[in-house]
This record gives sequence, structure tokens and C-alpha cells, in this order.
Amino acid sequence: MAKSNLKEKKASRGLKVVDSNTVKTTAYSDINLKQWRNYEHIKTDTLWEFPSRLKEGGHSNEYHGNYIPQIAQQIYERFTKKNDIVLDLFFGSGTSGIEAVNMKRRCIGVELKEDLAETVSEKFTPKQLVTDVNIICADSASENAKEKIKARLDVMGRKQAQLLMLHPPYDDIIKFSDKKEDLSNCATTEEFYDLFEKVAKNGYDLLEKGRFACLIIGDKYANSQHIPLGFECMARMNKLGFITKAIIIKDMQGNERAKGKTANLWRYRALAGGFYIFKHEYVMVFQKV
Repeated sequence: MAKSNLKEKKASRGLKVVDSNTVKTTAYSDINLKQWRNYEHIKTDTLWEFPSRLKEGGHSNEYHGNYIPQIAQQIYERFTKKNDIVLDLFFGSGTSGIEAVNMKRRCIGVELKEDLAETVSEKFTPKQLVTDVNIICADSASENAKEKIKARLDVMGRKQAQLLMLHPPYDDIIKFSDKKEDLSNCATTEEFYDLFEKVAKNGYDLLEKGRFACLIIGDKYANSQHIPLGFECMARMNKLGFITKAIIIKDMQGNERAKGKTANLWRYRALAGGFYIFKHEYVMVFQKV
């Protein structure tokens, strides 16, 4: 087979050959598949266990509800290249942006709360806020947010983002603000799903074709029944056109703030109510095809 035809065939499989003797990468990652044994730190299974939350590299745990930095590290290395743009539509305390800077990626983060957006901006240097991290205060489900993101992408030299990160509130488990646009204030779980879908639709439209999205979410227990938030949000993502690539179970033990879940009271409630205590959440990976 001619070399040109071989390259075309590999490209159709999502592979990009820079130097066939030394480097072989996918179109969406810097991982050198010629040296795949050197990436033991990258997880390829669907059970993720981390003994504790990473607190180095600018990370902290002062904000209740932020996801652990190790998830960003794993997802970024698997599904982005250096200088790629990560779009986070639930920016919160800035985990996505901090790790983007640490790993030589860039980030656009959208945060609904004005005071939090202002506080988080202080975690970055003035230069980083110009070149590496753009923080937008807006409702991620709105057309206004979408237009602002497009403008930032244009300034950063891209038409669309290369990775989408979504870590929404787990319905009404934790109230993050008193704003009606806040997903944690939805009157019903069905309303939560609908509003999440609007945010995810903006993310879909702003993501490059062939690139990946990561949804971090847990389920909840209410009205004497298990409410599978994760799987319904996955269905909404599929409805928009994303295909599901992985459903990862992440052990929350050691990563969450103390909530008393291991106390005797919770054991009693579980035994009396016929339910089980959540010790996991999901890291779901999707691709825009």
C-alpha cells in the first residue's frame, strides 16, 4: 500500500502520524501511541479510585460541590492537546481553569454567580486572564452566554472548543444560589433535566465535531426512591447528538467533605428505609460525531 494511502486510512480511524518511526497520536490527544507503555498514570478502566482530593497546583476545597482535579487531569490528557480550549459551562470554583493552566491548555468558564466569578478570577494572574482563562458571568442555558463564548473563542483564535466539561448541580441536593436560572433551584426534577439539556445544547453547538465532552454527576434519593439523574442526563446528551463513549464509576470516599454518611444515623436510615448510601458518582464521556 502506498504511503499516502496508508496515511489516509489511519486518518479515517482518527489517528495522526507525525513521524511514523517515533510518534503516533490521535487527532485529539498528544499521547504517543508508539510509547503507550509510558502512560501508566492514565486510567483506561471504568472504576476510578483516588485516595484523596489533590490540593496542590492552585487547587483548594473551600467551595462545596467542586469536582476533584484528578478528573480534569485524566480527561485533559486523554482528550485534548496542548493549547486546546476547554469549555466549562458550570465553572464554579475554577477547577477546570486551574488545571488547564497547569497542563498548558486554555479554558473558557461560564459561572452564573457574579460574586463567585469575581472571587475565582483572583486565582489567576492578570496575564493568565488574558491569554489562558476567560471567565464569563452568565446563564449557561442562554443565547447571551453562547454569543459571549463565541466572541471569546474568536479572540483566542478558534471557532469552537476542543473539550466540553459539565459538572451541574445534582438537582436540588445542594442549593448554590437564589437565582431562578440556577439548576439547583428547579421546582421539579423534570425541570432540572430540561434546563440541563439547554445548557448541554449550547455546549454541543460550541464543540468541534469529533471532540469529547465529560459529564460529572451523581444520583439522588428522594420520596423513598432512587432518582437516576446521571442516566437521564446521559439520555438528554444522546438526544442532542452526543454518543456515549464511557460510563465511569468514581469512588467518592476520601474526596468529599464530611457529610456524616458513615455515621450510625445514616446506617440506621438506610436499614430502616430500604436504600443504600451513595459512595460513588459518574464520570460520563461523550463524543460529538
